[in-house]
Amino acid sequence: MSIQNNGKRMKFFAELALIPEGWAKNVRVTLDQTGRIGNVESGVEPNPDDQNLRKRILLPAMSNLHSHSFQRAMSGLTEKRLEKRDSFWSWRELMYSFLERLTPERMEAISALVFMEMLECGYASVGEFHYVHHQSGGQHYENIAETSCRIINAAQKTGIGLTHLPVFYMQGGLNGKKLAEGQLRFGNELEQYLRILDQTQDSLRNAPKDYFLGMAPHSLRAVSPEFLKEIVEARSSDTVHIHIAEQLKEVEEIQTHFDARPVEWLLNNIAVDSRWCLIHATHMTQEETQNLAKSGAVVGLCPITEANLGDGVFDGTELLLSGGKYGIGSDSNVRISLTEELRLLEYSQRLVRKERNVMTSKIGSVGRALYDDSLTGGAQALARKSGSIVPGNWADLLTLDAEALTLNGCTEDEILDRWIFSGDDSLVREVWSAGRQMVADGQHIRHEEIELKYRSVIQEIRQ
Repeated sequence: MSIQNNGKRMKFFAELALIPEGWAKNVRVTLDQTGRIGNVESGVEPNPDDQNLRKRILLPAMSNLHSHSFQRAMSGLTEKRLEKRDSFWSWRELMYSFLERLTPERMEAISALVFMEMLECGYASVGEFHYVHHQSGGQHYENIAETSCRIINAAQKTGIGLTHLPVFYMQGGLNGKKLAEGQLRFGNELEQYLRILDQTQDSLRNAPKDYFLGMAPHSLRAVSPEFLKEIVEARSSDTVHIHIAEQLKEVEEIQTHFDARPVEWLLNNIAVDSRWCLIHATHMTQEETQNLAKSGAVVGLCPITEANLGDGVFDGTELLLSGGKYGIGSDSNVRISLTEELRLLEYSQRLVRKERNVMTSKIGSVGRALYDDSLTGGAQALARKSGSIVPGNWADLLTLDAEALTLNGCTEDEILDRWIFSGDDSLVREVWSAGRQMVADGQHIRHEEIELKYRSVIQEIRQ
């Protein structure tokens, strides 16, 4: 199979593909020279110039809407009880300590591994919620956007689609608490933050056309109401991501300080609309959930990380009943697995509600509902025209192994049910991001090179 677009029109032929109208047989997908889908035909015969995806099932590939790539290098290092009651807050202190060992070069190598692993499990793009901007102690690099440029480099090396989300982090807590220790690497005043955005935008001019810039006020704890409003108004067309209502302690502190719960306060005081993505939003009342759904914003869910950190369980049923949207992300990247994120999302709902097949608003396949909803929400959250195999969308595509034992005898939606609930990411065989084929026969085309560099960096960090 060919590896990359190289500016040529490509044509794929698949015996089975998932298109907006449903499962279709004998499908030809034509890509234009920009990496977008030019045409989709079904019920056709293969042509000699088609790239025939034999023994494959063609699907739209998903967006990973929330990642802190550097935390991948911490995976497995925080699974030790240090206090009588371990929590997110004790984990955070360990994370701050780990930050001291990261240089821009190391961040780039770690991010490249993360993005490669995302592609290999079926993600075609990522929203990188990036907040390590400065040197230890808070001193700026010569280029204030140095670490953002490193993230862009890593994305280009792996070929993943990117929505880069530099984080605004101005205070260590409510009441303007000063930044301390590890937080100093995150911190910016407003003018400095806007400079990071401007310089990152300059860097993106030389990046692929499917690379975008958004912004991320870290949380209501880390950004004052005045500056939150100012940055949102300063860049009124950018996608906006924010951590919100992840931990009960956070909810209680904000309710005490603002006399309103986090999501309640945000919706009442900021013009939240479809360009917003509220990361976690784990702890919401019914009214908050209904109002959030009306706003058009996406909820960003990261089930593996939320379970790892003991955040709690999001009320997926209420969001669906309210007509809300969600997508999935890998957050701390403690484990990068598309199928496990979706499976854990559904299973957490079953455990809480003591029911089965919860994350769907209609009768039918829950695997299909999980996949469709996450495709739609992820694409919106990253301001990326993707999520379905239609003309004009970026060619974010993946194939599954039609001959895998897990899929033996499957028909239509059973494919997604078995892949998500009985299979794993090893069923993913090829992945294209904006027409760039970066995974072939289950492995990234630069896997060995990227893994070797990561091993070297981890050895340096541990020494």
